[in-house]
Amino acid sequence: MARIKNAQNRTTRRKNLRRRTKGFFLGRKNLRQATQAAMKADAQAYRGRKERKRQFRRLWTQRINAAARVQGMPYSRFMHGLKLAGIALNRKVLADLAVHEPDTFKVLVEQARTALEA
Repeated sequence: MARIKNAQNRTTRRKNLRRRTKGFFLGRKNLRQATQAAMKADAQAYRGRKERKRQFRRLWTQRINAAARVQGMPYSRFMHGLKLAGIALNRKVLADLAVHEPDTFKVLVEQARTALEA
């Protein structure tokens, strides 16, 4: 039976670990602490990918609210009016319209206002 050696696997594993912890401070980049630092960094990156989606939604809501209040309507009434008017635009598109095309956004506010009054 052939003898199995582990040197190649160990070298590759260590090289990958050093690549992942490049730029970390002191022993966290090349000592035993590097393994734990890499595991923690991976966990934080996973959580951060979920958190980024929440942060963008909050940003879009703030932009829509600011633009709607300039037109004299709070965010909640504006969104409710859009729903009643049958306009199905997501917050990302609405925020983009509010920033780059205020005239189009003003038309949407007017449509939401008429839908609320009806």
